[in-house]
Amino acid sequence: MTASTPSVRLASDFPGPALPWPLLRAVARIADAPLSAIAERLREAVLPYTGGDALVIFTEECTGRPQKKAGDDEVVARVSIGELQELRGVVASGEPWTGTAQIAGAQRQAFALKYAPSNALLVVTYPGTAAGRQQAVDVESMDMALVSYLWEMAARRIQEKVKDAPPSYLLESRAASAERIRVTSELVDLHSTTLETILAAARSGSLDDATARVTVSDAAAKALVELRTHNDQTAELVKEPVASAFERLREDLRPLTRFSGIDVQFIEPPLNGRALPGEVAIAARAVVRGLLLAMMEQPEIRRVRTQWDCDGENLLINVRDDGRGGLSADAPNMERLQRRVQALDGRMEVDLMPGWGADISVTLPLDPPAFPADVSGWNLAARELEVLQLLAGGQRNRSIAAALNISENTVKFHVRNVFRKLGVASRTEAIALAHTHGLR
Repeated sequence: MTASTPSVRLASDFPGPALPWPLLRAVARIADAPLSAIAERLREAVLPYTGGDALVIFTEECTGRPQKKAGDDEVVARVSIGELQELRGVVASGEPWTGTAQIAGAQRQAFALKYAPSNALLVVTYPGTAAGRQQAVDVESMDMALVSYLWEMAARRIQEKVKDAPPSYLLESRAASAERIRVTSELVDLHSTTLETILAAARSGSLDDATARVTVSDAAAKALVELRTHNDQTAELVKEPVASAFERLREDLRPLTRFSGIDVQFIEPPLNGRALPGEVAIAARAVVRGLLLAMMEQPEIRRVRTQWDCDGENLLINVRDDGRGGLSADAPNMERLQRRVQALDGRMEVDLMPGWGADISVTLPLDPPAFPADVSGWNLAARELEVLQLLAGGQRNRSIAAALNISENTVKFHVRNVFRKLGVASRTEAIALAHTHGLR
């Protein structure tokens, strides 16, 4: 017998409808997307079905960067957390929403979906504003089941990436959170002073028009309340009460422990404990989950206890089991947990007692650690480094130009080069990354 040449069959040789290869590729790209690219890849996937000029994801899973955006620069650059929070409040979980909403400083037509498990919000905006012609949003023509599937895949991908985030992500996210609070606080101080001045003038007896005084006073008082509320909302995004963070841990572990046959005991933290920065809460849940998995792999484990406490400066975690003390502190999974703890300047102590079990204590500081400046890997020119240092200090382009005796256009040129070398897309990202590396 002679060997025959194997035949190659094409997709067209198979009966049935053709496979939607572009859609399958889009699904694969979402499934493989890093956090920085997930908005762009989701937009590519849903654009044929939803249309629109911009796509925004709003998720509190990523405390440092709760917005993930792609599309029209006008929307991407100006959409705010306050606008997205307000829109999320009127969107029912799992139900498509269409209408006009305040987005990026203007009334825009929008389509929105909310993912219930994480409360994440998807928003697609359409061209036009309330002042001009608007594009109608035709939900009936959308393949809503497909759009919902792609959105839920992206939302789950975000959850998975945050849970498994490397130490570098935690550091950058924490720095971004701190930077957003700092900027917001400065804005609050600035506008509060301005509005309080207006109030003082409006209440002055030297003004004759009583109606004008009442009108100005009411408007300014309302603006002050809104500004303070915005500040509180921003702070809440990057902090989580310790009790609710622990409850989320319990919910996360419920499916894991339900059928394990192991008695998992939860010792709750005090209700008045200090609120946790988002990155600390995420890391704490990941560490406890990892420790529980490692302990459950041991034979003859009947009981595991996990306890959280707070001493005002640190989150204190203790996990212990009633096994034989055979857990290896050098195992790869334990080393990964060690690195995650160290990324937040914390420490993990493993006490293994043969015949008595494992007792593991973790301490996570609640305040950001200080890092020595090391920016050599960025290959910045001397002038670019000077610009970045001033940028990290909160200076605007005009102030940087005055400090370095150069024009604002030259500052913009250096800022663009800095963004390119750092691999960032905004001032906030550049400042957060600079702070992470010790530049202030």
